[in-house]
Amino acid sequence: MKKKILFVVTSHDKKGNTGENTGYYLGEVSHPWEVLRNAGYEIDFVSPEGGTPPVDGFDLKDPVNKAFWENEEYRNKIEHSFTPSQVNPSDYSTIFYAGGHGAMWDFADDTELAAIASKIYTNGGIVAAVCHGPAGLVNIKLDTGKYLVEGKKINAFTNEEEAEVKLTHVVPFLLEDKLKERGAKFEKSGPWQNHVVTDRRVITGQNPQSAKSVGEAIVKELNR
Repeated sequence: MKKKILFVVTSHDKKGNTGENTGYYLGEVSHPWEVLRNAGYEIDFVSPEGGTPPVDGFDLKDPVNKAFWENEEYRNKIEHSFTPSQVNPSDYSTIFYAGGHGAMWDFADDTELAAIASKIYTNGGIVAAVCHGPAGLVNIKLDTGKYLVEGKKINAFTNEEEAEVKLTHVVPFLLEDKLKERGAKFEKSGPWQNHVVTDRRVITGQNPQSAKSVGEAIVKELNR
């Protein structure tokens, strides 16, 4: 029996004080979901507050988004996401943090999620994230007391991309800067290019364009 994969999605629904809605980015859930499900993995969902998380990037013209949204089993799963206290880390081979701007407000300081991720990693599992999802990685510490990302090649939504969407002064911190502060070897391509990096069971993707490739990288790593 293959171990399950845990997807983390944000519970936060506003971009700072702009009044604009946000949430998890649908394509950053659906595209890895399709790859992992086709590879035979079962997926569960957790969010900081549990229950029904807010969704952003809601584009059903994308056939993969549509397939996910119309899949009764998985739609039900994501709309009844676990709270962190309901999760047993030993049930999972991988934890994957999906992006969406909401993640910038509630991933970094969630100590319960960080503890789950640390445990999965310590058990030999994979920690993965895409776009703003790596906000969940910035405060994960290992048993050694070191940050998970320290000394590893890491990738995430870049300062340039944040500037292009005009949210540099809205997000609580810049993800690229924070990861560098934590000792990550930050890698990036130009804005909106597919860029994924794997380093010692940590897999990170730069932006929504990288979501499917993160799923493929997880499968490759699990099959090693």
